[in-house]
Amino acid sequence: MADRITTEFLRGLPDDRREDAGAVAALVRKAAPGLKTWIWRGTLWGGTDQTILGFGRYTQTGRSGKTVEWFVIGLANQKAYLSLYVSAVRDGKYLAQVYGDRLGKVKIGSSSVSFRKLADLDLDAVSQMLAEAAAHPPAPAKPAEG
Repeated sequence: MADRITTEFLRGLPDDRREDAGAVAALVRKAAPGLKTWIWRGTLWGGTDQTILGFGRYTQTGRSGKTVEWFVIGLANQKAYLSLYVSAVRDGKYLAQVYGDRLGKVKIGSSSVSFRKLADLDLDAVSQMLAEAAAHPPAPAKPAEG
C-alpha cells in the first residue's frame, strides 16, 4: 500500500503514466523499505522544473558550493518517459551505469534510468540495483575545513 506522499505524487501524474509509476514506486518500496518518501521540487541541470518522488535523503554539496537535500532514489515524470534516479555509487560509477546493460529497454544517464513503460524494465535487475542503492546510500556531505 502506498503512503500518503506517494499517493499525492501519483495523483499529480497523467492518467497514462500513473499505473506504471505506481508499480515502480512499489518496486522501490519493496527493494528499499527503509528509505522514507518525500517530495523534491526544484530545477534540474538543463533548466527543467521537476517534482520528484524521493526515497531516502542525504545532504549533498554541488559544484557551486551550495548544500542541498537530495534523494538516494528518485522517480520523476518527464515529457516522454519516466525516470528513475539512483544516487548510489559502486567503484566510482553510479549504479545506473553499473547495471545499465541489464535493466531492459532503457536510456541510461549518469545516475538515471529512463523508460517509456513498465514493460520495458527488467524488474529483477532494477530491484537488485535499488536494493544495493538502499544498502549503500551516498555519504552525507562533510563540512568544508578551513
